[in-house]
Amino acid sequence: MIRYEIIKRPLITEKTNIQKELTNQVSFEVDPRANRVEIKRAIENIFNVRVANVQTMNIKGKVKRRGRILGKRKDWKKAVVKLMPGQRIDFFEGV
Repeated sequence: MIRYEIIKRPLITEKTNIQKELTNQVSFEVDPRANRVEIKRAIENIFNVRVANVQTMNIKGKVKRRGRILGKRKDWKKAVVKLMPGQRIDFFEGV
């Protein structure tokens, strides 16, 4: 798999911002077929940082209802990447 196909998007929420400040962890939505080693290599190559460890979890899509019609959001995979001390990834540097 190509490294840009593995990492789909960064997850930017209040919780991930707190994780980033306190524990130097960054969260990403990743390809469900990717494993920890592939995710680590992709992050190191794309952002030019050193990764300490990677934790992954499979998130089940929520069931949503619109009137009588039931639907389901897609399942996806989340990766929480802990960076080495002194390493940073800035998504919104100039904002």
